[in-house]
Amino acid sequence: MNEVILIKNGELALKGLNRRTFENIMIKNMRYRLSDLGKFTFTPAQSTIKIEGDESADLEQAVERLTRVFGIAAFSRALKLEKDFAQVMEHSGEYLKEQLLQADTFKVNARRSDKRFPLTSPQICETLGEKLLDEFPHLSVDVHNPDVIVNVEVRDYDIFVHANQIKGAGGMPVGSAGKAALMVSGGIDSPVAGWMMAKRGLELCAVHFASPPYTSERAEQKVHDLLKKVARYSGRINLYVVPFTEIQEQIRDLCAEDLFTIIMRRLMVKCAQKIARKEDCGALITGESLGQVASQTMGAMACTEDAADMLVFRPLIGMDKGEIIDIANKIDTFEISILPFEDCCTVFTPKHPRTRPKKADVIAEEQKLPLDELIARAVEQTRKIVIG
Repeated sequence: MNEVILIKNGELALKGLNRRTFENIMIKNMRYRLSDLGKFTFTPAQSTIKIEGDESADLEQAVERLTRVFGIAAFSRALKLEKDFAQVMEHSGEYLKEQLLQADTFKVNARRSDKRFPLTSPQICETLGEKLLDEFPHLSVDVHNPDVIVNVEVRDYDIFVHANQIKGAGGMPVGSAGKAALMVSGGIDSPVAGWMMAKRGLELCAVHFASPPYTSERAEQKVHDLLKKVARYSGRINLYVVPFTEIQEQIRDLCAEDLFTIIMRRLMVKCAQKIARKEDCGALITGESLGQVASQTMGAMACTEDAADMLVFRPLIGMDKGEIIDIANKIDTFEISILPFEDCCTVFTPKHPRTRPKKADVIAEEQKLPLDELIARAVEQTRKIVIG
């Protein structure tokens, strides 16, 4: 049997004249994800992308990976047949045997984009339905809520038969909306923020701040492991590890303690955007959620954002912790995030951080630091690791 995968494009159908550009990006992403599973060909036609593999192709693994490719609304494993209804009658029951034996009810749906085909859609449904009832006498027809929907798609050159669709990851193809730098700690929030923005079509790089000896190698490995989970959806991520110890010690020694966290976050932003520009990123991404901690009040975030001269995305801004944890569990990052390894955000934490800082006060304290030297040195000593 000639089995293929049919991809439904989701939001891409709304893109009009730009749809082919978005399809090409998604095909590029799928080709990369399946590159080690054999040889596949990708053919866009009639609001669907057809994927065919050669004899070496691992279709089972391909299906599993495609569930994590953004831009796919749904997809199906399908039997590809010649434009001959006798072939449909002969092979449909055999191809769908496993699903139909486990079902009690079914119905047949037919779509006929080739109107020259001699049978109408109702005739296809009726004729194939009778044949399947003969082959599987335990079944009954339920047109409202069937256990299995048998789909017959009559296209210009082929006929495809498939059963219930597999839900895709949705969203937009990664890379179709540009590129952004994710500021990633080792916590619950930032991996979720990166996943959410990748779903909207952003390619990701990542920036992590390490403060040895206050933070350990295991804390950095935790970030690697988190990004590997995100990269299953986003594709390859370039991780930049910024040495931040000197900056934090200088803030501790020279600046007001209650403004330590705000000044630290401002310098993180300044470092991150230098790296982001080298990666041709148009924005930063953070895992901030309004009011969650002292540094995430509206006043504190305004002071932090003042340090940025590029767009900052905060996709979690209106979510509560429970909603964020639900997504973390869905993408399999939660259990890694709660491993008890300190990151640089928990080093030198002030006892009483100022929750309503005045920008003038923050800048006055910040000016006590040799900012340009500290930032230049940190960026120069940054390490790059490729994830995924």
